Amino acid sequence: MTERTPRRYLERVIRVDHAGEYGAKRIYQGQLAVLRGTKHEPTIRHMQEQEQVHLDTFARHIAKRRVRPTALLPFWHVAGFVLGAATAAMGSRAAMACTVAVEEAIDEHYQAQEANLGEDEAELKAEIARFRAEELEHRDIGIANEAELTPGYRALSAAIKVGCKVAIKISERV
Repeated sequence: MTERTPRRYLERVIRVDHAGEYGAKRIYQGQLAVLRGTKHEPTIRHMQEQEQVHLDTFARHIAKRRVRPTALLPFWHVAGFVLGAATAAMGSRAAMACTVAVEEAIDEHYQAQEANLGEDEAELKAEIARFRAEELEHRDIGIANEAELTPGYRALSAAIKVGCKVAIKISERV
């Protein structure tokens, strides 16, 4: 028996993942606006380039499957950039703390999607698995770049994770 993914769930997956990858791209753009020319620029650019591939993939799914993107893209455009720039303005460790917190929230999110997608969505499931591995690479890069040494790391991380989880819930439907 073939397990099928219900259309509404699939639409929410594609909508929220597109929004999330858009927000991630904007976070890295905000970080680069502050940290351009520092030793962290190549690392941030590497992560941003991977996020762009993720975003392009979900943009293709939106078009191909005729899924309505979130109406909140203009908000995520500003919010992502501000989050990236604000944490980078606090220092490179805080920028990396932002990356770690976001990627840990996304890991949990992508893991749940992998578990819930049916056999009929093997290609999408494989893409999400690959993107999840890259998001975990970003988390590890953040930790290697002293994210956890950020003053107030636990509070900053917790606040960013809550924000991500709220953004996920809203973007699935709006």
